[in-house]
Amino acid sequence: MDHPLIDLINAKIAAAEADGEFDNLPGAGKPLPKEDDPENALLNRVIRENGAVPEFVTLSRELERLRVELRDTGDRTKRREILKEMSLMDARIDIARRAYRK
Repeated sequence: MDHPLIDLINAKIAAAEADGEFDNLPGAGKPLPKEDDPENALLNRVIRENGAVPEFVTLSRELERLRVELRDTGDRTKRREILKEMSLMDARIDIARRAYRK
């Protein structure tokens, strides 16, 4: 079953084509850029253009923050809590890296 607006979409494209709106576009006649992951190329581009980073990068930044906090903390109880949190963060980073590679 076609999209309910397919006729309108095709009419708009045909009108734009007739008006020459697709003439002289940047990159016209050139090959598309090579993609490492063609299946997710659009998603990866949108993520990149919006400044998003993979989860493991965000978690790594959080781990660095915990390292600074650990360095600046003298309280043994608090240090123990931070070390425990760092250990869990390490495991989460490892899981996120494996998921990102798939």
